[in-house]
Amino acid sequence: MKHSLPERPRHIGILRLSALGDVCNLVPTVRALQRRWPEARITWIVGKAEYGLLSGLDGVDLVIYDKATGLAGMREIWRQFKDTRFDVLLHMQQALRASVLSLGLKCDVRVGYDKARAKDWQHWFTHRQLAVHPRAHVLESFMDFARLLGVEDTRLDWSLPVPDAAYEEARQLTGDQAYLVISPCANPRLRNFRNWSAEGYAAVIEHAWQRHGLKTVMSGGGSPLERDMGEQIRRLCPNVEIIDAIGRTSLKGLLALLDRARVVIAPDSGPVHMANALKTPTLGLYATTNPDRAAPYCWRDHVVNRYPDAVRRYLNKSVETVTWGTRVRHADAMALITLEDVVEHLDRLLADTAAPGEDDALESRG
Repeated sequence: MKHSLPERPRHIGILRLSALGDVCNLVPTVRALQRRWPEARITWIVGKAEYGLLSGLDGVDLVIYDKATGLAGMREIWRQFKDTRFDVLLHMQQALRASVLSLGLKCDVRVGYDKARAKDWQHWFTHRQLAVHPRAHVLESFMDFARLLGVEDTRLDWSLPVPDAAYEEARQLTGDQAYLVISPCANPRLRNFRNWSAEGYAAVIEHAWQRHGLKTVMSGGGSPLERDMGEQIRRLCPNVEIIDAIGRTSLKGLLALLDRARVVIAPDSGPVHMANALKTPTLGLYATTNPDRAAPYCWRDHVVNRYPDAVRRYLNKSVETVTWGTRVRHADAMALITLEDVVEHLDRLLADTAAPGEDDALESRG
């Protein structure tokens, strides 16, 4: 039986729980759906941390599913929606847990990824699948859901809500001086080998201050790994003022911090996509992850990309022959990124995004 897609949906359900970067990449799809059907109700089932990032998103009912609650939490979601039927449920989480959760939600049609992109047998749990889209960026994969429903206006719009209190939180840390943000660590709960070296970051901090007059704010969570990385970087920069915001901001406060930054530098992690969503110049450091799939979308031309080198050295293959989305899980992969790589990209990014008169000021510091 072929399930029909709604021509004018009244209630759209979205199931995407994690992660911070991914939900940022999904927001333009939500905005595209809102432009196409401004009267439609949109309900988004999202993870607990991700809710903290997205809360206040206009025109969207956000419902938390905390993965730590397991099946009990699923039953609570099912009870909450027992009298709700979605015209369409966009199943955007490629995980078995999310697929099980989706089965307890009533809908006329459940849409998921095409077989080539689906993971954990997700295509078994959906009525309709996306059109094939080889080698798509994560943001484009999300937008494919809107395209399948007939949305043609796919302009990028985030308009993430950042309250005044969050800007005040950021200002209390930074004052009004220009700064760059370095978020040195990817998710510390995952052994993903995405982190660059403390020595590298310290040298970039020195360069940013001496060449551009930019002080550095370090951001991140409060895990021991992140705090230790911050301590190492500070010890290596005894003569440069560094504002250590690691573990000291809320998620909304982090958004404000990124929004006010002159530039953001980070590996493949939530902050590069958060900064991208805020239109802040973003320099992503990529070697273990393919930036063609997962770079900060609007700043792909400014990514330090050593992924092809890592694939060649540690997988003995070429980028063209590995599966799309293949990660290089090797402890030395990020060491392929050199200080010269980062400094060159930083200088170019700052030059390309300089405000009128800023170039002359930077040259005078020369």
